[in-house]
This record gives sequence, C-alpha cells and structure tokens, in this order.
Amino acid sequence: MSIEINNESGVEVDESSLQRLTTFALDHLHVHPDAELAILLVDEAAMEQLHVQWMDEPGPTDVLSFPMDELRPGSEDEITPPGLLGDLVICPQVAIAQAQEAGHSPADEMHLLTAHGILHLLGYDHAEPDEEREMFDVQREILVGFTLAERRR
Repeated sequence: MSIEINNESGVEVDESSLQRLTTFALDHLHVHPDAELAILLVDEAAMEQLHVQWMDEPGPTDVLSFPMDELRPGSEDEITPPGLLGDLVICPQVAIAQAQEAGHSPADEMHLLTAHGILHLLGYDHAEPDEEREMFDVQREILVGFTLAERRR
C-alpha cells in the first residue's frame, strides 16, 4: 500500500502511528495492497480555505476527504481493485481542540479523524440515520481493532 503523509501543520504528529492505523484500516476493509492514499496535515488557515472552497462553509474543519477512483470496500472473498483511493486533509489544531472537548488524547482524535476520512473515501456517509449507524459501527471496529493490535505490538 502506498500511504504518503505530509505534515504542513506546524504541529508534531506521530506519523508512524497514522501510517499503521491507515494500513490496518485498509486491510480491515479489504482494500487492494496497491491502492494509493495521501494524507495531508494542514494548519487552521489552510483548512479554512479548503473548507470554504470545497464545502462552502466558513471556518476550519477537522477532516476533508477527496476520493479519486471511487473505490469501495472489498470483502473477505474479494478485495477492491488497485487504484487511487484519494486524499485526506486533517487539521491537527482542530483535532487537539476536539480531543480536549471529548476528554481523550489528541492522538486518539487523529486516529478517529483518519479512520473517518478513510471511510468517506470508500463511499461511506452519515447523512441518513442508517448510513450513520453503519459508518460509525465500521469506524468503531477499526479503532478498537487497531488499539488491540497496537497493544500486542
């Protein structure tokens, strides 16, 4: 799997942990090993600019997903075709504030946002209650599974 992480945020982030989570999530979702994904970490000003440009909403947001080849999750019987999964843009400053509000670590929030963004890249959404339930169940599976795998590491 080709996972490129570029940190332009000015905030120190455990990129190796994000890399491991991303690999875990893509394996969990049966994404082809030749799939490509880019993660860009940006500051609040850059995120606000993207948020306005692409979502027509003011202020910085936590994560934006830009799917490319419209890949969908595979299954145990069939993995996705190889391709360009897309780009995730995450704002660590927003993640830090959200982590404080939620009462968990910034690293946990970064993991949550990464898993959430990956699911959006694979076509998951949370606009409707049943979609939200499905997406958040899969997100929870990924985060719990990753946490258990990290403890065994």
